[in-house]
Parts: sequence; structure tokens; C-alpha cells
Amino acid sequence: MNKQELIDQLVRQLETSARAALSARDAAAMEAREGATPDEKREDARAAHQLAGLGRVSQQRAQQALAEVDALATFKPGPLKVASVGAIVEIEDCESGEGRTFFLAPVGAGVTLTGPGGDGHLSVVTPSSPIGKAVLGRREGESVDVTVEGDCREWQITYVG
Repeated sequence: MNKQELIDQLVRQLETSARAALSARDAAAMEAREGATPDEKREDARAAHQLAGLGRVSQQRAQQALAEVDALATFKPGPLKVASVGAIVEIEDCESGEGRTFFLAPVGAGVTLTGPGGDGHLSVVTPSSPIGKAVLGRREGESVDVTVEGDCREWQITYVG
């Protein structure tokens, strides 16, 4: 699997998120400026305060997404035998047999990527997540215990690449 294609997808999704956040910031700023008459603004200072807060949060979200794009600019993972940043990891739940594939990346947690040719989906997991921490340094065939939302599950690593 071409990991550069996964990174390119992740960059595009982060850039889209940044653009959406900047649009939300701009819309909040315009609403704060033009959304009410001066008398209405004085009467409802709380609404203006909320719009300003929304603008700040949107700006922060955009800055974070753009910083993550920058972090990916030099990220060039190769083939791996041990789960580390840049690995594609497949795991299987030991009880249910349910499988999951993820891309262990430095940023972009929670983003879903499409496999090559639209074949399947990979979740982006970072090393700071419970799953990321559990699989780091592990090899194919090993089992890991992961607690997610208070539920402890045992997964077997079926592929690292």
C-alpha cells in the first residue's frame, strides 16, 4: 500500500478542515459586525461575546489543522515490521473476530482514509491514543489489551507494514 497516498489524503482532509474553520470564523465575525443594529448589540452583549468566542475557537481549529499539515510535509514512512509511527496496522478483536485497520500517524487522529482503489477504510490513530500506545513497538502475531471508554478489549495484531 502506498503510504504517500494516505498522507496526501490526510493532508487534503486537514486542509479542508482548516478552510471550514476559517469560513466559520469569518461568518461569526461578519455576524458580530453586521448581524444586528447598534442598539440590538448593546442590548445583547452576550450574543456578541458568544460570536467572538466561536470565532476564536474556529481560528484555533484552523491553526491546529494547518500545523498538522506542516508536520506531515516531511513525514515519509517506509515499510515497517514493528508498529511505529508510519505503520499500517491491522488488528482483530480476540472475542468477536472483528477486524480494524489503521494508519499510525503523527497527527490527524480520528480521520478516516480510503484504501487504495477505494478498497476499505483506515482510521488515523496517533501514538498518544490508547490504541496507539498499546501497539507501539509490537509485531504481527502479538496481542494487546486496550481500554477504550472503560471497556477492556484484547486485540491480536494481524499485520504491520
